Amino acid sequence: MKVVLYLILCSGVAGNCLEPVKINSYDTFYDCMSAGYEESFNKNKQVGPEQINKYQMYIKFVCANEKVESQI
Repeated sequence: MKVVLYLILCSGVAGNCLEPVKINSYDTFYDCMSAGYEESFNKNKQVGPEQINKYQMYIKFVCANEKVESQI
């Protein structure tokens, strides 16, 4: 079963988060978690300090088992 990485961008000022964004699928939970930290760090750099500080932004991520549709 594949494990899917979702990133969630949030604002402490607004008190809410955007919808989760699917990033990629991985073979193991460990690989997904490792990628989650790396992708979060990269997104933090991409957004930049001005926006991060202004909106008190933070990034959450989730690794979840990929749902497989049953084939009939």
